[in-house]
Amino acid sequence: MGKKVFHSSVEGAQHSPKGLLGFLQFARDAGATGAQPSNFMLEAKGSRFLSASEIRNMYQRYKLELDGVSAHCPFWVHTTAWTNSPTIRSFIPAEVAQEPPREIEQWAEDYILYLLDLCAELGVRIVPMFWGTAFGWEIATGYPWGFWSGPGYDLVKEGEERFVVKTKRIREHARQLGIYLAHEIHPGTAAVCAEDFLHLVSICGSDPCLQVNADPSHCWEGEDWRTRFNRVAEYVVACHMKNHLVIPGLPLRSMEPRWPQRAMQFTLLGKGDINLVEFAKFLVTIGYPQRYCQIQGKETAPLVVEAEDAVVDLDTVSADGVGFVNKNCCFKVAETSFEAGMGADKK
Repeated sequence: MGKKVFHSSVEGAQHSPKGLLGFLQFARDAGATGAQPSNFMLEAKGSRFLSASEIRNMYQRYKLELDGVSAHCPFWVHTTAWTNSPTIRSFIPAEVAQEPPREIEQWAEDYILYLLDLCAELGVRIVPMFWGTAFGWEIATGYPWGFWSGPGYDLVKEGEERFVVKTKRIREHARQLGIYLAHEIHPGTAAVCAEDFLHLVSICGSDPCLQVNADPSHCWEGEDWRTRFNRVAEYVVACHMKNHLVIPGLPLRSMEPRWPQRAMQFTLLGKGDINLVEFAKFLVTIGYPQRYCQIQGKETAPLVVEAEDAVVDLDTVSADGVGFVNKNCCFKVAETSFEAGMGADKK
């Protein structure tokens, strides 16, 4: 008989308005075994964060596993502020947003260090996140006529130096705490494909804190999910269960802000272009559940639902995603080949 290696979980970033208690109630009602809160859910009035004991008590109350902390937003701010992009404003206090980029970076760095301390106290050793636009928007767009070097500048070399220097203190602190920073390979970030991530690892001297959060829904511009995550298989310590569909004939890049009108759309887990059951099986073959359980000291690894849809209500999509994962992806893993019982002497 095989055993289950996965349990269902749900990502909290899109559910931040619920607050931590509301999110945990939602996760339990949806049938999830675990929940991955956003950093915002852990904030407290009068101090930066809730105490570890307060958070543990809430999780015990709802009988849920704490499956990491979604920290994408502060990391995005930290490595993108230098570009003066307004996209960081939604994730920082209004008074901080008025400061010059260097002060915003320092605020984000301090925030992340405090958050990592809290994660360590909670026993969370895997932090899903993504590094921001450390190499600049020119390189992030991937335009074939890059003009990435010229008289007096080299955007790739400058980006390498920028990433190594800006992330040094955070990486050092993560290593000291035994925490793994699981970058979600994602458009617009410091690593938009497998090779980009491996490049970050290389320029940082194979820093062991640099790991991967595998999300197949961001593989929609040529590099399919199987190719991407095979390439970085040894680094996968976290995952998101998310699906998308690509509407033929529409441009993948345009200035269209309305999700229902865009070529790439996130969708219900069972209705997109990605076979997420095969993705879950793939995660087993590359060793994700074994790696996660070894790091966290758990019996099963989370399949973290981050379901979104351009039309269907978020709560409906998320709850449906948890149900999909419970029904289809939390399977028992075979311990022997199906051929083993075929002989006549096996009766």
